[in-house]
Amino acid sequence: MKTNHAAWLAILAALALSPVAALAQETGKQMRIIVGSIGGTGPDFIARLLAPKLGEALRQTVLVDNRPSANGVVAAQFTARATPDGSVIMMGNAGTHAINAALYRKLDYDPVQDFAAITEIASIPLALVVHPSVPAKSVKELIALARRSPGKLNVAVAGAAGELMGNALKLQAKIDMKNIPYKGGAQAALAVMSGEADMVFTSYIVIASHVEAGRLRVLGVSSAQRMPQMANVPTIAENGLAGYEHEQWYALFAPAKTSAATVQTLNREVVRIVNLPEINERLVATGHRVVAGTQQQLADKVKGEIEKTRRIMKASGMQQH
Repeated sequence: MKTNHAAWLAILAALALSPVAALAQETGKQMRIIVGSIGGTGPDFIARLLAPKLGEALRQTVLVDNRPSANGVVAAQFTARATPDGSVIMMGNAGTHAINAALYRKLDYDPVQDFAAITEIASIPLALVVHPSVPAKSVKELIALARRSPGKLNVAVAGAAGELMGNALKLQAKIDMKNIPYKGGAQAALAVMSGEADMVFTSYIVIASHVEAGRLRVLGVSSAQRMPQMANVPTIAENGLAGYEHEQWYALFAPAKTSAATVQTLNREVVRIVNLPEINERLVATGHRVVAGTQQQLADKVKGEIEKTRRIMKASGMQQH
């Protein structure tokens, strides 16, 4: 009877724990946010911005664990196979949870089945910028220029994400422009500034000072709405390409079998943190659009982005790896 009584007391105590306390108890008071890229990159920046606040909220240590590899595959595989107790979550992005599913013939994780969506945090609309020598002051003028001289203009692209964005523009506008590949976004932007390439899709924070100095000209932004940081710059959709919308986005995921209670707790706390003035303002200042939505919104987004990526790849003839 004593054993039964003790067991019942333990059950009642566990039930009495708040969701936050229960999560801290389950994870052993330490959590890791897995990031599939090196320090200083977009996913790393957001993970390190959230980690201290999340640690305070959950009353445990939250560490950022960088596991860089091509397109974040290693980090995603690690997270998908981690113990689903809330101790390991991942800062995923458009690459790890949408592009990779279409890019690789064989991927050792499933972006939909192997993860529980927690929340999208933020996205980055990209600016379409050209070298000042390009005789176009708007996306409409750029499209007209490309139509007059098929294959003459070129786009600096960094990775599959940059290639997809440029290909989506070419497909929708029905124009012919060449892609010039670069190892990273910074190198692609520098190529345009030097005149080596005509245009690039890049983040606001990378090009703001160069636009002000006249080294680059902004023609449009890739999001559905204008960017607060460049409110006078129209969207590409406003320039005659209705429905054009492509952004880099960042979101948190847990291993698939993580309990619903744990995922709900993480969603609630992360959404609250992202909407704190000091966090929100930091994200906006660095060119992000704050999202912080529901679990279902993120799950639906992942499925939709995978379908969109596959459609663009097939139509543009992009090769799988």
